[in-house]
Amino acid sequence: MGIGVVVIGRNEGLRLERCLTSLVGAAQQVVYVDSGSTDGSVQLARRLGVEVVELNMTIPFTAARARNEGFACVQRLLPSMRYVQFVDGDCEVVASWLPQARAFLDAQPSVAVVCGRRRERFPQHSIYNLMCDLEWDTPVGEAKACGGDALMRADAFAAVSGFRADLIAGEEPELCVRLRAKGWKVWRLPEEMTLHDATMTRFGQWWRRTLRGGYAFAEGAFLHGAAPEQHWLRESRRAWFWGLGIPLATVFLCMLLGGYGLLLLLIYPLQVVRLARRGKGPTRENWLLAFFLVLGKFPEMLGQVKFLLNRFGAGKSALIEYK
Repeated sequence: MGIGVVVIGRNEGLRLERCLTSLVGAAQQVVYVDSGSTDGSVQLARRLGVEVVELNMTIPFTAARARNEGFACVQRLLPSMRYVQFVDGDCEVVASWLPQARAFLDAQPSVAVVCGRRRERFPQHSIYNLMCDLEWDTPVGEAKACGGDALMRADAFAAVSGFRADLIAGEEPELCVRLRAKGWKVWRLPEEMTLHDATMTRFGQWWRRTLRGGYAFAEGAFLHGAAPEQHWLRESRRAWFWGLGIPLATVFLCMLLGGYGLLLLLIYPLQVVRLARRGKGPTRENWLLAFFLVLGKFPEMLGQVKFLLNRFGAGKSALIEYK
């Protein structure tokens, strides 16, 4: 079979048990990489017969570093590994996924990464969970990037030295940029892949997750924003335009025209209307999603500011977590 699995997590509790149970027996080797759990996750994994890597938490933690260390462990335990499945500890892997993904890679030697449909387990619990579920419904076929759950060719992953361990967000798309630069393809299948449990029910969680996305946009554009890739350059520019450009222009107009300058702010509700009318779901969902898409440009902009402060100022890179 030649499939190894790397699961990463911290304090995932029942979510981790679901994840590991869905994988035991489905692959030749499963490794769980723990980043300082205090809820018995390590003991749970070992009871299920899963190999555990406990990260040295005196070294700055990133998900990218955890996946790299997990890959090194699987490679050591399973030298014959052809494919490696990366999965987050809050995801349950659908039973049919690994056989289908493996068969696809066997038949498509030019493809290095294959992913499927990641679904939110409880999209009805909050608008934030629903937005996650819709965010992951990406087009089927050749793609530019994958998310945290994907099956990859082990040799291709190793050839580009894996994930950039210093990235605190956006490490999967960045890896895909480097793989595609080497001539590999990334593919999205229509098959069900994982069930994710975001447990995102508060506005503050959504804000921090969106801020992290803005940080990833900025760092991705910094690393690969030049032509021809222009990685996340458009997303970064949109965040600056809506999150900072319009407010600054409004201040400038108010200095020239007084209160009439505030009329420029009408561009925000107009954008909400435009996006809501383009939506394909139920009317209420379309309006809520449009509102949060527009509002999200502000934390995205702040995430980019955070990146710039960390990169060029006295700031220090640290995880941006929402759980």
